[in-house]
Order: sequence, then structure tokens, then C-alpha cells
Amino acid sequence: LHTGKQLDGIWHTSIIVHKDEFFYGSGGISSCAPGGTLLGPPDTVVDLGNTEVTEEIFLEYLSSLGESMFRGESYNLFEHNCNTFSNEVAQFLTGRKIPSYITDLPAEVLATPFGQALRPLLDSIQIQPPGGNTFSRHNGQS
Repeated sequence: LHTGKQLDGIWHTSIIVHKDEFFYGSGGISSCAPGGTLLGPPDTVVDLGNTEVTEEIFLEYLSSLGESMFRGESYNLFEHNCNTFSNEVAQFLTGRKIPSYITDLPAEVLATPFGQALRPLLDSIQIQPPGGNTFSRHNGQS
């Protein structure tokens, strides 16, 4: 397929912190062991630095995201996807964003005639990499 633009890939991203991998898809926020989804190990790892945020605070934060901005039904391939989530969480943890070549990609695709033509189809796509566990607080609170 020719979009008139070179695309290296449509990136799925996740955040690895406190020994687990966290990501967002049409099933909401999920977690797994690093590289534990069926997508396998990542093609690229970007080191965003260290965080001062404790695991307890991070899990509280994730839980609130999962009940608000990042519910499963809020997922949209172009406007509210795994990269939106990774970017939000990266800024919370480190104050740094994920690389713009990842976050700018959907807009670049939609700016092409190809992207515009396929938009209705692409908007209906729900992506949930298999192999993760739906995230919920582990301490029994709801």
C-alpha cells in the first residue's frame, strides 16, 4: 500500500516500570512481565530515565487512569491509543515524553489521501495485544 510517505511501522508502545510492563488497548490498561505479550520482545527500547515514584503511588495513579481517561471503551486507534497512554505515564514517572516520531505518526497518516480514505475502517479497529492481564489494584479495593 502506498501512502505517499515512508512509514517504518505503526508502533505499539508500553512502559516498563517496577519490574512490569504496562500498556493500553481496547481492553483497558493491562500489565505483564516485560516482553510478555504475544508481540514478544520489543524492536526498540527507549530509556526514559529513572523515576522517584514509588510502586504504591504508581499503582494508585494507574488505577485512577483506568477508571477515567484510559477505560477500554475510550480506546481509539488514532487519537487515544497505546502511545497516548505511554506518553502520559512517561511524563508522570519522569517528566519526559516518548519520542515524537511515535506520537506524531497517526496525524501524519491521516494527513494523506490514503489515511483519509481508510479512516472509517481504521477507526473501527480495536487493538489489544494478547498475553497481558487487565490491570486492577491488587489489594482488593474496587
